[in-house]
Amino acid sequence: MDSVYDIRKLLLKFGTIIYIGDRLADLELMEEEINELFQVKMITKDEFLQAKIIITKEKEKIK
Repeated sequence: MDSVYDIRKLLLKFGTIIYIGDRLADLELMEEEINELFQVKMITKDEFLQAKIIITKEKEKIK
């Protein structure tokens, strides 16, 4: 997983499409979804950590 696009593809596997139109809000919602998927063990720890790193980097770019 290398980009936000990859996170979107991962979420799509679980039927989740996120597009609010506000980049920061999109990232925050993606982060919440990733957290929930990890809590219920639908994604691996590696996928979770990679997604969190990508989201954090993207949030820093915006701020």
